[in-house]
Order: sequence, then structure tokens, then C-alpha cells
Amino acid sequence: MDVIQVAMTGIVGVLLAIQFKSGKSEYGIYIVTGVSVLIFFGILGQFSVISDAVFEMGTFLNLDASYLQTLMKMIGITYVSEFASAICKDAGYQTIAVQIEIFAKIMILLFCIPVLSMVMEKIGGFL
Repeated sequence: MDVIQVAMTGIVGVLLAIQFKSGKSEYGIYIVTGVSVLIFFGILGQFSVISDAVFEMGTFLNLDASYLQTLMKMIGITYVSEFASAICKDAGYQTIAVQIEIFAKIMILLFCIPVLSMVMEKIGGFL
């Protein structure tokens, strides 16, 4: 999907959701969620290009692949949690959205611990 297709899909989805807002508001939420999932899968198709580029840069810089995998996992956690959080907020469930965001932040912190340990070891080696 290119930017124009995503933008048009989003606009059509919002316009359809607005039509149902006054009568059956739950249908509007279903439409927005469906459009969001459609756009999400469109972005996943582009994610493989990004991951290939990141790993190519990593080999060029002679970086360990495990750190690049950790970086890609953190990016994935961020994207999925923002997606789920936005859907929950749109449906009116802000408390659940905040809990998803907190959980994602903790998971990212857990993934960062090995990287932070490596950085501390490198700094200790310089001192």
C-alpha cells in the first residue's frame, strides 16, 4: 500500500464510521477497527523492507545480529502496542489503552537490559 491508498482508506473508513455514529455507534467502532487492521497489515508488508535494510546496515557496521534483532523486536512491540492502544482509546476504553502502553514500556525495558549491560561493559573497558 502506498501513502495515497492508506490515506484514502482511512478517510473512507472515518466517513463511514461518522454515518453510523448517531444511530448505531458500535458499528462505527467496528468499521474503524477493520480499517485500522487493514492499514496495519499494509504496513507489515513494508516492515520486511525496513528489517532487511537494518540488517544490511548492521553487517556493514559489523554489529552483532542479536542486537539488531532486539532493536527490531522493540520496534514491533512499540508499533503493535500503539495500534492496540489507539483502538482501545477510540472505543472509549482509555484505562485499557494505558495498561497496554505500560506493559509495552516494561517489555521494551526488559529487552533493553542486555543491550545496556553490553554498553556498560564497553564503558568499563574504556575506563
